[in-house]
Amino acid sequence: MQIGLIRFRGSSIGGAELYATRLMGALVGAGHEVHLVAEEWAGLPSGVRLHPVVVQGGRSQRPERLAQAAAEVVARDRFQCVLSLERTACQHVYRAGDGVHRVWLEQRRRFAPWWRRPLIGIGAFHRSVLRLEARTFDPTVTRRVIVNSDLVRDEIERCFGFPSDRIDRVRNGIETARFRQGARDATRQRLGVSQDEYTLLFVGSGWERKGLPPLLSVMRRFEARGDRIRLIVVGKGRAGRTGANVTFAGTMADIENAYAAADLFVFPPIYEPSSNVVFEALAAGLPVVTTVFNGASEILTPGGNGTVLSDPMDLDEMERAILAWRSRPGRISFPAEPIDLERNLRETLAVLERAVAERP
Repeated sequence: MQIGLIRFRGSSIGGAELYATRLMGALVGAGHEVHLVAEEWAGLPSGVRLHPVVVQGGRSQRPERLAQAAAEVVARDRFQCVLSLERTACQHVYRAGDGVHRVWLEQRRRFAPWWRRPLIGIGAFHRSVLRLEARTFDPTVTRRVIVNSDLVRDEIERCFGFPSDRIDRVRNGIETARFRQGARDATRQRLGVSQDEYTLLFVGSGWERKGLPPLLSVMRRFEARGDRIRLIVVGKGRAGRTGANVTFAGTMADIENAYAAADLFVFPPIYEPSSNVVFEALAAGLPVVTTVFNGASEILTPGGNGTVLSDPMDLDEMERAILAWRSRPGRISFPAEPIDLERNLRETLAVLERAVAERP
């Protein structure tokens, strides 16, 4: 099958970009002809043909101009199946890995200080993305939608009325073996973590959305009481006031070692369609504390391998969850659902084949 894939930029650290790279490699390996529509891509898999798109304009203009440029490539080359990982209007299948922008803005308003709420989402960039999003979820434009959680499925049905029988849930997949082989003692020593410190791990960039600020507030409580609890933060962002019990490690290419060094993974987002980092932590044997606003919480067994918080801003609830897991140290059971990348790729390809078969 001749497959066109749309993802405008590829980096070495972005979760969606890494997923797209692995997906393209798997599709080529399965004998498919793969074409990538992108501005640029670092580490393009062998056998994938790049169709570069170039647009001009500021931040507010780029989403719609890129979508138009992608549509021109698709119209010219007429791929058998087009899978878009971007909000566009020229695809057979859209993978909603970025969730629903409308809901993200709702969540930002919900958790922002009262004085900021009227300002959220009013800029030209957000209006552009919302227009594109409505077009993407128009059932006359997109044949099938892939979601990575029931959370996102429900949001799409609520906000756009997209037919439920044309939404396919394909959970994220990771290379599980990689996260079972980290070096615990050496990494703790490298990060300056004492052997007697109960160690929390947070992984991610875009810290407002992913809930680092309230976690830092809880860490200040631990520091004030003299609790031997440390937090390792992996990723990029701007932090507010922190204590001596927080270590900012930046980005880590050997992220499996960060999971090995930790005792508990804490990731309390205000909105996350389905975070790969939860899958990675579970594969490493770490219990997970996350929130109901993270689609990945659906694979947790509360009390068995994780805790799902009802409110990321409830510091008391977060503190209780962390202390409860500290009282029962050790690794946890693997999730009941398969979380391997191979399963994800098989299911994704099945959706593409179904979309092609359904075309008039």
